Amino acid sequence: MAASQTVPQYSQHCNFVPIKPQHGVITLFGYGINVRVDRGHLILQDGVGHVRREARLSRVGHGLRRLVVIGADGLVSLAALRWLADQDAAFVMLDRDGSVLVTTGPVRPSDARLRRAQSRAQDSGAALKIAKELIRQKLIAQEQLVREQFQNDRSMQVIADARHSLAKAQSSEEIRRCEAHAALAYWTAWHDLPVNFSAADLRRVPEHWRTFGSRMSPLTRSPRLAVNPPNAMLNYAYSILESEARLAISELGLDPGIGFLHSDTRTRDSLACDLMEPIRPQVDAYLLQWLHREPLQRKWFFEERDGNCRLMGSFAVRLSETSQRWKQSLGPLAEWISHTLWSTTRQPSRAKAPATRLTQRRKREAKGILTVLVGSIASHETSGVSSKAANGGHFKTGQREGRELLKVVRDRELS
Repeated sequence: MAASQTVPQYSQHCNFVPIKPQHGVITLFGYGINVRVDRGHLILQDGVGHVRREARLSRVGHGLRRLVVIGADGLVSLAALRWLADQDAAFVMLDRDGSVLVTTGPVRPSDARLRRAQSRAQDSGAALKIAKELIRQKLIAQEQLVREQFQNDRSMQVIADARHSLAKAQSSEEIRRCEAHAALAYWTAWHDLPVNFSAADLRRVPEHWRTFGSRMSPLTRSPRLAVNPPNAMLNYAYSILESEARLAISELGLDPGIGFLHSDTRTRDSLACDLMEPIRPQVDAYLLQWLHREPLQRKWFFEERDGNCRLMGSFAVRLSETSQRWKQSLGPLAEWISHTLWSTTRQPSRAKAPATRLTQRRKREAKGILTVLVGSIASHETSGVSSKAANGGHFKTGQREGRELLKVVRDRELS
């Protein structure tokens, strides 16, 4: 999906262009990619021919949250992976066709009870509940996008009917059937969407590049190996979304391969694919806004001899920078799945619910409660000074109860 330009022959001397994180993301592409550590600094190098880029990041103030590598020409040292882990930064490796090869992120302790609940979700009923909710949110978002952007009443009605049928679904097969009916109507609304190019590029742009066309590639009879730029952009953005879904699931201690909607296969992380579904319309809306906002440029894309359209590495960098946006969207859904599974376990009376590491929701709630309690206790202490003699030991009792409440909240914040 991402391609590198033809390498011209130049002398070995070249000037390095500095690389800086954009939205917390650095994307490396080209040939001779080098990721290593030198004197405590992370060294990043990439480029094509004489055009080389380099970054030297210290452990403080670097701003890096995601390192994305496109291609397989180069090396990544173990020390560099350790450096990224120490900084809570994730590493993502994508093949040139856009498929996700490797994702690594911060390692967190996992609860075996949660994974056991995940593996038993089909029997407990949690799998059906989770699958229906994920697709319900997806269909709502698709219907809204078609209504606001395409004004296609027929597609809207089909999606709405599929959403109503979804509520009655009793199996994953019925859920997939509802989703498929909605998808057919949804992508039909996209078919004739015009794709604009700059006036200077029009003579070099194939006719089938000028509309969105079919989501199914004639090369594979599936979305893979897109034959025009908008579908190639969408495939690459979905790959970024998939990598973020894998990282989110792993950080919560779940198994990315045990899904509830997508069937089990040897080469797919089914739960990551499940988690992606409600966020796909957000990716679609992002692409649609881009196509409305500015014309595409021919130099951003490369057409192979079989007609497969790929993104140039320099352009794929811009799409990689959206990863933090998708991370924020995935977090609440991933945590909801975790808590839904946890609710099916036999929990000890004092067992803690799964941590909200992605959204920090419980920490924010604890801080909010703490602020209220501090104000209340301070007010109580102030009023208590004047009435201490009259109330005897009640003032000390109020102080003690307040401190106990504060301790409970702090314990909750740390959990």
